[in-house]
Amino acid sequence: MQEKDIVSDYLSCLNGSLASYAGIIAQTENEELRKTIQQMRDQDEARQYAVFSIAKQKGYYIPAEQATQEEINTVKNQFAQG
Repeated sequence: MQEKDIVSDYLSCLNGSLASYAGIIAQTENEELRKTIQQMRDQDEARQYAVFSIAKQKGYYIPAEQATQEEINTVKNQFAQG
């Protein structure tokens, strides 16, 4: 397996985990357990960004173009109206 594939697979797993945390946290009543899961989520977010940064630096991941200020304002307005 190539390094690029390993990094991509790991990022995919981290992204999947991050997507799951919101549902788990929302359904956890026990405050101590909730805080523990939130800490786990925070650690995974930091790990995901670190791996993402490495992937981007090595050219394994090419992000989409950055949004213009006009595009950002359009999205903000859409959410403000909702």
